[in-house]
Amino acid sequence: MNPQARTTPLIDEIRPLLHRHDWRALRARVSREPALRLVELLYDLAPRERILVYRLLPRSKALEVFEALDVEQQNALIAHMAQDEARAALAQLSPDDRTALLEEMPSPVARKLMDLLPDPQRRDALMLLNYPPNSVGRLMTTNYVRVRPHWTCAQVIDHIRQYGSDSETLWMVYVVNEHRQLLDDVRVRQILISDPALSISSLMDNRFVALHTHQEREHAVALFRKYDLYAIPVVDADNVLLGIVTADDILAVDEQEATEDFHKLGTVRPLEVRFSEASVRLLVRSRLGWLLGLVAVNVFSGAGIAYFEHVIARMVPLVFFMPLLVDSGGNAGSQSVALTVRAMATGDVRLRDWPRLLLRETFLSILLGLSMAVVVFGLGWYRQGWLLGLTVALAMLAVVVLGSLVGQLLPFVLRAMGMDAATAGSPLVTSIVDICGCVVYLAIAKAIMGL
Repeated sequence: MNPQARTTPLIDEIRPLLHRHDWRALRARVSREPALRLVELLYDLAPRERILVYRLLPRSKALEVFEALDVEQQNALIAHMAQDEARAALAQLSPDDRTALLEEMPSPVARKLMDLLPDPQRRDALMLLNYPPNSVGRLMTTNYVRVRPHWTCAQVIDHIRQYGSDSETLWMVYVVNEHRQLLDDVRVRQILISDPALSISSLMDNRFVALHTHQEREHAVALFRKYDLYAIPVVDADNVLLGIVTADDILAVDEQEATEDFHKLGTVRPLEVRFSEASVRLLVRSRLGWLLGLVAVNVFSGAGIAYFEHVIARMVPLVFFMPLLVDSGGNAGSQSVALTVRAMATGDVRLRDWPRLLLRETFLSILLGLSMAVVVFGLGWYRQGWLLGLTVALAMLAVVVLGSLVGQLLPFVLRAMGMDAATAGSPLVTSIVDICGCVVYLAIAKAIMGL
């Protein structure tokens, strides 16, 4: 069922109570709703209404709702909380969610909020915030269950009963030595079905996957995809277990990375807020820079046409095919760059693969170009004769091959320069191919038609 369809009747009940300032009836109404439905309701309310409704929630439900909100909404609510409310809300969050909230805040506000936390939680927050912004260290949680290899299954189950309620996930327990170095991970299910007197060391196979604190988040996403795990331990340079990264955090990172790639492919600066709540000023700032840059690039296309002005003047029908040709080259380049960037993002393609892929793209683009050349040859012949048809057909082959190769190579060039391959967006590729396509088309016309 559509979430909007479930929430709309609740909104219809809530808004009249808000307008009448009937706080007692409003509190009674929202108190009956489950936390997840209240989260959906808050997203559909205006910012001021959202704060009013949240402040009326019972304390326990308010904490549950706060934990389910995204960082942006948590930040907005924290700004309107009293000190005791803020302390309770922060303490309720898991370490990784707390880190995500604190890193989005201005430094003075984050420091003030951290002072509200109990000492153990403050130490965890400071440790996580000391890692680089896009590292696995910022993403991990310190809530997990660790055990010793000589413990029996019965001892481990008792330990889980005592300490497991604070764990982010109970899918795995992590076996460490006396120096807290990671030895293995063991599934809780395996412990539950084993003989209670059996030692954990007898269940270990010493094969596990681990992340390092300073590795980039994209590496963590790739490991989760490869091994299909619910959680992966995080260790330091000495293999000391520091935390775990869970699948829900990776899903959020994967969504964020995909969104950034889509924005960059469209040559838009990634937004830091939800698109539906972005201001006109922010949207202008995210788009104007690239548009002005592409205008500057496209000036060269006009310069190329101006250089062949005498050719166009003597053979006006050439102009008829110019948009068709440059658009075809740009479309071929957009297809190529989209496939390449996505393959890079999923780890299917690496930097060292460029020669093989370039050879394949060359062969593929020639086949595509020849197919399209046959079509435009007929159009050119019909328009002005076989000579124009041949000119347009050769130009079509050239621009499709050129566009495809530019779209294939540009992401590799950017990646080799240490830049995000997604920056090679469709508008950028199209602009480059437009410049080259105009020059190539008119140069072929001049050579073939003797102009």
